[in-house]
Amino acid sequence: MKSRFSARKESSDCTVEDNTVEGNSAEGIADKQSSTTAVLLTNLGSPDEPSTSALRRYLREFLSDRRVVEIPRLLWLFILHGIILRIRPAKSAKLYQSIWQEDGAPLLTTTAAQKEKLATKIKAQYGDNVIVDYAMRYGNPSIASALQKFQQQGVDKIVVLPLYPQYAGPTTGSTFDALSKELQQWRYVPSIYFLNTYHHNPLYIKALVNTIVEHVKAHGKPDKLVLSYHGMPELFRQWGDPYYDFCLQTTDLLKQQLLATEIASQCCFKEDEIISTFQSRFGKAQWLQPYTDETLASLPQQGDKHIAILSPAFSSDCLETLEELEHENREIFINAGGEQYHYIAALNDRDDHIDALFDVLVPALGSPELN
Repeated sequence: MKSRFSARKESSDCTVEDNTVEGNSAEGIADKQSSTTAVLLTNLGSPDEPSTSALRRYLREFLSDRRVVEIPRLLWLFILHGIILRIRPAKSAKLYQSIWQEDGAPLLTTTAAQKEKLATKIKAQYGDNVIVDYAMRYGNPSIASALQKFQQQGVDKIVVLPLYPQYAGPTTGSTFDALSKELQQWRYVPSIYFLNTYHHNPLYIKALVNTIVEHVKAHGKPDKLVLSYHGMPELFRQWGDPYYDFCLQTTDLLKQQLLATEIASQCCFKEDEIISTFQSRFGKAQWLQPYTDETLASLPQQGDKHIAILSPAFSSDCLETLEELEHENREIFINAGGEQYHYIAALNDRDDHIDALFDVLVPALGSPELN
């Protein structure tokens, strides 16, 4: 594809003819004056439809990612294609069917809504020279297709914000891999700003606090507030992935806010009433602990029969929240003797969440050419 930044072209007799030199020609000057920035929001993704065949395609792409599964390749491919892709797609399709909406997968529709609200906020601040779009690491719309669209629009600066508050190799790191793989095909690579974590952003923490305060006002204070983060194999932590530490930092910041005088008077939490757990483990290997399901099964025996649970790790509601936290783990808690179980929704497209995402983007968007 010919880029608008091309400064030379080959004539029919294979000689090279100088046409423009960026920075000196009228076209080059115009390009600089009309420079375009693109913001790309990314998330994990969902199957195209809640069917066995769609889940097989989605899971094949997801579970083939070396960042997601780090065991000897030949052994894993045998397990994946010989066992998992023969059994799991049908089971997963039923789970997706239970949460599917008229307009598609909840993760996709929510990310689209986040994109629209964020685009409106960015336009009010920066005008029309910032494009906002979204893409999924697995499935559609793909990261490659979004980047190619930016290329066709002549974008010369791309700001990428993976919507995973806590960096992890299998999520944020894998997003960078997909970004890099596509950009390696480009003749002209624009400036890239890759925002790898926002687990400690004050507005993100504030938005989480707001949802908790609102919940307590509506349903009363629970015996325990459970902060359930997505799990990860313990080995990843030992190999240097900072995800576990970032999760605990988020919990610590939440506790500081919830125990602060002004908010504490509305919620009345004590420090030991706010706990962190890890969900969604897969396979027989040891994952980050304590496990959410085992914790929920034990709480009623300790006298904690009213709980509220939320996941600071998810920017949008999805299968892991709407099915696993809302339904599966509720059943575990109630069957163990629990009485009241409340799932607090993800931040989704709440206005305070959009404010937080905008705040995360500002350092990258606030570069000199946009001011």
